[in-house]
Amino acid sequence: MDGIVVVVSGPPGAGKSTVGRLLADDRELSVHLHTDDFWASIRKGGIAPYLPGARQQNATVMSVLADCAFGYAAGGYYVVVDGVVGPWFVEAFTRRAQGTPLHYVVLRPSREATLTRATGRGADALTDPEPVLSMYAQFMDLGELEPHAFDSSALTPAETADALGKALADGDYLLT
Repeated sequence: MDGIVVVVSGPPGAGKSTVGRLLADDRELSVHLHTDDFWASIRKGGIAPYLPGARQQNATVMSVLADCAFGYAAGGYYVVVDGVVGPWFVEAFTRRAQGTPLHYVVLRPSREATLTRATGRGADALTDPEPVLSMYAQFMDLGELEPHAFDSSALTPAETADALGKALADGDYLLT
């Protein structure tokens, strides 16, 4: 049985983690990879991933994450990766796909919804409006990946996961 990899991306506060968990929980054999955990694994010398000096670190984390995701998929798992995986990191996943279905969707609620959600999260989450809005702006122009944007502004996480589950089954966000 072949697995698949679904990357659920978007700015902080878009609902990636909640929706990612719901998508994974809807499957019999699934893995949910929360990218924040991969950055938190760096014990010394870590740089906040949204800072300019973090480019090399972020590329390393994305490479490790892609290897992990496709490793699970090779075992037949439905793998959901959630995190701030912008178009500039998609190649880390497409390079590793090698015939495994790879889906990429960017949750892109309105600016207001994103800011409200992000600043209302717990102490362990990024709640500072400045980097949240900076990352939000980075997802406003996805270039050739624009069809992979999904506006979840007016939806609950459960409604978003349901709509995405159907769209993913139809191949709407398939990259490879």
